[in-house]
Amino acid sequence: MQFADRLNNVETSAIRELFKLLGKPGIISFAGGFPDSAMFDVEGIRQACNRALTEEPGAALQYGATEGYQPLREQLAAFMQTKGATDVAPEQLIVTTGSQQALDLLGKTMISPGDKVIVEAPTFLATIQCFRLYGADLVSAPIDAHGVQTDALEQLIVQHKPKLIYLIPTFGNPSGAMLSLERRKKVLELAVKYQTLVVEDDPYGDLYFGEVPPPSLLALSGSVAGSRDLLAHCGSLSKVLSPGLRVGWMIAPPELLAKATMCKQFSDAHTSTFAQATAAQYLKADRMPATLAHVRKVYAERALAMGKALRKELGDAIDFVQPQGGLFVWARLTGAAGKISDGAELARRAVEKGVAFVPGVPFYANNPDRSTLRLSFATADVAKIEEGLGRLGQAVF
Repeated sequence: MQFADRLNNVETSAIRELFKLLGKPGIISFAGGFPDSAMFDVEGIRQACNRALTEEPGAALQYGATEGYQPLREQLAAFMQTKGATDVAPEQLIVTTGSQQALDLLGKTMISPGDKVIVEAPTFLATIQCFRLYGADLVSAPIDAHGVQTDALEQLIVQHKPKLIYLIPTFGNPSGAMLSLERRKKVLELAVKYQTLVVEDDPYGDLYFGEVPPPSLLALSGSVAGSRDLLAHCGSLSKVLSPGLRVGWMIAPPELLAKATMCKQFSDAHTSTFAQATAAQYLKADRMPATLAHVRKVYAERALAMGKALRKELGDAIDFVQPQGGLFVWARLTGAAGKISDGAELARRAVEKGVAFVPGVPFYANNPDRSTLRLSFATADVAKIEEGLGRLGQAVF
């Protein structure tokens, strides 16, 4: 068959391919990027589902508006207002089939073949694949523990004149980095100065372990004149409620939102009205604060356990910043005293020892750091984390 030329620019997900190796009995996996299903509020979702079928069964089971189920749009606007984006109105957002669809819609509406797009190094693997599918020429911006380095970002904007900039400011995947307040303001100022669209992807912002993160770019945009007109914000219930609902949203300038809605009509007509009605009832019942408090506590314990176990089992062979939120530890092999320094090679050895993680290379759009790796602490309890990292230590030494 003669497939579309655009498929020449992408490959299947390295993470999905890795899952094929995980059928080995007894393997402990730190490879996934998903939440722990044991912490889903099943009873709350069941009640929300029943209320959706009782109160508005026709609307919940019928075709719906492409922009989204209006009660959910209202609840999501209210949810965003509790997080500091006080001027968000329902008509300023569309509901998407997970935030992944929001990224795809941005690719469809904004990227032409050859357009420059700036992403963090490293960044979300699916974004790299999605934007490349539409022909983007990806440019990598360096990051540190405080997020994208804004001085370097400005230089790249001047040099490449990008169509857009894609950032995960709060507990990035895979880096776990949190963009500082000072840099957040600078990003918004750069957007205005160079009239460049900034895409803020924020699936992890509610998963903080201690101090509340700085306000989102969206929440801060009111303090930087003109920046709201150059900002698209993508949110999701997948990491905090349930990935299976496939409920995300995008807040964007009206012209962009209209184009994205048109493209969504061509792909799925609308996100499942049943899922949307269920999510709307859940948010309306005000169960989210308790759910978030619970998952934050559990993930904080697991993140701390993973940090301690990494230091104990791998010592100077590994370097990382202890995560303050999100789902991941992003680490770098040091090669100290001749120890292994290649993440992919360690991944192969680790599977033989009965433990899995994702090597860092796929998270780079270009010039990958081969010593890096991502470990998720979300789906393993403390005992499994300690056991799994004991196995990883054996693979290193």
